[in-house]
Amino acid sequence: MRKIKIFISSVQQEFAQERTELYEYILSDPLLGRFFDAFVFEFIPAIDKSPSAVYLDEVANCDIYLALLGRQYGYEDNEGISPTEREFDIATKLFKTRLVFIRKAPAKNQYPKEIAFIHKAQEVLVRKSFNTISELKTNVYSALINYLIDKEIIRSSPFDASANNTASIKDLDKSNIKEFVRLAKSKRGFSLSEASPLEDILTHLNLFRNNKITNAAILLFGGNPQRYFISSEVRCVSFSGVAVEKPIPSYKVFKGNVFELVNQSVEFVLSKLNYSIGTRAKSNSIDGEYEIPREVIAEAIVNAIAHRDYASNASIQIMVFRDRIEIVNPGSLPLGWTVKKLKEIHTSVPANPLLAEPMYLAGYIERLGTGTSDIFRITEKHGLREPVFIQDDMFKAILFRPSANQISGQVSGQVSGQVSGQVAIEIKKLIRVLEGEMKRKEIQDALQLKHRDYFTENYIYPSINEGYIEMTYPETPKHPGQKYRLTKKGKSLKESL
Repeated sequence: MRKIKIFISSVQQEFAQERTELYEYILSDPLLGRFFDAFVFEFIPAIDKSPSAVYLDEVANCDIYLALLGRQYGYEDNEGISPTEREFDIATKLFKTRLVFIRKAPAKNQYPKEIAFIHKAQEVLVRKSFNTISELKTNVYSALINYLIDKEIIRSSPFDASANNTASIKDLDKSNIKEFVRLAKSKRGFSLSEASPLEDILTHLNLFRNNKITNAAILLFGGNPQRYFISSEVRCVSFSGVAVEKPIPSYKVFKGNVFELVNQSVEFVLSKLNYSIGTRAKSNSIDGEYEIPREVIAEAIVNAIAHRDYASNASIQIMVFRDRIEIVNPGSLPLGWTVKKLKEIHTSVPANPLLAEPMYLAGYIERLGTGTSDIFRITEKHGLREPVFIQDDMFKAILFRPSANQISGQVSGQVSGQVSGQVAIEIKKLIRVLEGEMKRKEIQDALQLKHRDYFTENYIYPSINEGYIEMTYPETPKHPGQKYRLTKKGKSLKESL
């Protein structure tokens, strides 16, 4: 099948990086690369022909004209027209599909002719605006998928971009959406507010069109995503040794939206890791750290949840062993990629772009394209064995725990002494950080944990039920001033630790 040709046009100097990244993104994406071929001037071979003639020929031969507009208007010919506008006019005359993406900028910073050009484009077609390269990629991805559907080249869209015919906007949790907007605004300067209509927020994220929500919308904000996608759960299990064998000390199946799945899964893994306490040498608070840094655990789990194949019947599985953590997901690397590429800083090619973009906006993905290289960098900095990534029928990430002689001041599961021998590691961690009277959030922050429900269920309640801590307002558990303190039994345990 002949590939669909895309001509990428822009003022050369203003969008050099965007053009190159967009070109690589289109060609390397597993779906887009199958149907589309892209043209940018940087990859023109040396030929005896003027650049302007080459560009106009390429516009005439392309199927899709894609323009990036922003502040600059560019070089002007004898008639005062820039090459980009010339190309746009030719594409219009030849009835090409035109996709225009405009970088947001104050009018005072835009060249007057560029403003006029943008108005001209707005009059004849629908265009999208963007701030960052990641937003541009998401918008281009959505537009090209719609092109394939409109032309009936594909009968169904990718999983995350597909409209869900059994769910409606009523199946989304409004509080989840408002919480996302609050996070996205504080983390990435998200342009809409919590008061914006839900339809506007979802449309802005490419999650709502033709009065239908996409699968990505359900996974991101659904009140019960597993009702529609049962395999979207995450299964977490811990083992006492280095092999999969019974008895199994702990097994959890987490459900919820992707943000909840990340939080709960990270908390589960951290609850099984050793936690060391520092001193008050530099501040009044006592800092602590896990044997594997929290950001490494979170990055590996976010990658599994954001990039998995949600059309698969398999679920993500996280296994904590005495010497390692294995995170397995039903997914695969982009077409032509090898695990070696993951060690390097690379362009982001998410398997589920409409799912990954909101996760980025909410701060769950720090910098698109650098996550796996950050894992290697941080583990090396902490003297840990280099992680291993394996691509088989599923994708597996293996993070290695330090050996016992590398851990100092750790909370061990094998604490000696009668008083602490059978105490759960979660209780021991809480006991070690509890100083005087502390609020739930203060204890939670000290342990670098984010998911309130998981923390309460697995740390607070067991510690109270076992008699190691008590509430300052025992008759009013939900008292706004509620704090927790050690009991006599808890103090005895703390001394032994």
